[in-house]
Amino acid sequence: MADDASDTPTPRDLLVAAIPRVRRFAYAMTGSMDAADDLTQTTLERALAQIERFEPGTRMESWLLRIAFNAAIDETCRRKRRGAHIDVDTLVDLAGQDGRRVSETQLDLQAARKAMRGLPEEQRAVLALVALDGMSYQETADTLGIPIGTVMSRVARARRAVSRAVNGDEGEVQ
Repeated sequence: MADDASDTPTPRDLLVAAIPRVRRFAYAMTGSMDAADDLTQTTLERALAQIERFEPGTRMESWLLRIAFNAAIDETCRRKRRGAHIDVDTLVDLAGQDGRRVSETQLDLQAARKAMRGLPEEQRAVLALVALDGMSYQETADTLGIPIGTVMSRVARARRAVSRAVNGDEGEVQ
């Protein structure tokens, strides 16, 4: 019996194993590695502070992704109250291109990232979980606590918005 208990991963073991997935989701939500690291840290702090609330037998990753999603929304609300923040590292990158030719793939990727950052949090979250993280619609619905139909419509709207941005139709409203 003791061997079975020692083979069972603890909630902290499960939490540590989920960190890469949480970090990918955080990057998709924020669009910046620095902000993603901050969101990941906030998520892990909140999870550790409430680890006794984790229900054994449930998916640790879903629990953590839900915490990350809520933390991202909290941060967006805080930013709106505080005003715009300009990241000087971003400004340096913009000035540093000095006319070098950037491949079409890189331009598309930049446009897609920009479009994703411009999506409402709800659409960005479902797109990140479905398209980037490979979750099924049902897993995404369970993770975010929303109906599967809502996931499907948000993914469709998000994909349309990103496609319009990448294909140069940003001004078009549908």
